[in-house]
Amino acid sequence: MLLLISPDGVEEALECAKAAEHLDIVDVKKPDEGSLGANFPWVIREIRAAVPADKPVSATVGDVPFKPGTVAQAALGAVVSGATYIKVGLYGCTTPEQAIEVMRGVVRAVKDHRPDAFVVASGYADAHRIGCVNPLALPDVARRSGADAAMLDTAIKDGTRLFDHVPPEVCAEFVRLAHQAELLAALAGSVTQADLGALTRIGTDIVGVRGAVCEGGDRNSGRIQPHLVAAFRAEMDRHARDHAAVTIPNYPPKEMG
Repeated sequence: MLLLISPDGVEEALECAKAAEHLDIVDVKKPDEGSLGANFPWVIREIRAAVPADKPVSATVGDVPFKPGTVAQAALGAVVSGATYIKVGLYGCTTPEQAIEVMRGVVRAVKDHRPDAFVVASGYADAHRIGCVNPLALPDVARRSGADAAMLDTAIKDGTRLFDHVPPEVCAEFVRLAHQAELLAALAGSVTQADLGALTRIGTDIVGVRGAVCEGGDRNSGRIQPHLVAAFRAEMDRHARDHAAVTIPNYPPKEMG
């Protein structure tokens, strides 16, 4: 499982840089503009310069409306600014067809500029509260649009969490559908260390966090702390080891003679 951390600006990105050995992707967002709020192009550029060159930078393009041209331009702006993972929150898409139309525009805009960029179709575990695409439709949306990954987050940050809206067994189905479509599966939404056992068991490829590595667990007023990033990664690694020990049988050697 890859660990994606979301700083809200350059200062927090520098804190992430101090913990670079413990994370895999630095994700640029603007939390005060929503779950997948887009930050400024110059912030993406500054964060790209602030973190080690071997750490990919991800950028959200917002909790977007059903405006395919607008979203495609935003996505191109993110990749031009230095992001190689482009995440699109399909907030205003009420049907899979709308979501596919938006994502096809994004995929073309991004990959025409940088073919090796990684496009993520992001939906919401609490889709029922905002009227957008059903979470289990996201893997097919990503596959049909040519995206590289499907992701779930939570749209409304009111203290409820990923598993409050999409329980582990449904998240497992989301991951299965993504893998069946040869996509990566990413999960986020106020994820804590307590969720890592379930996330590991269901085969999650990328876990995204912010609040869990902020002081006081507060994604808005707390600041990312390197020691909390290290602790989160240590717990991830522990679950990975435990899962491997359970799933890979330790066959005894055959007797000689």
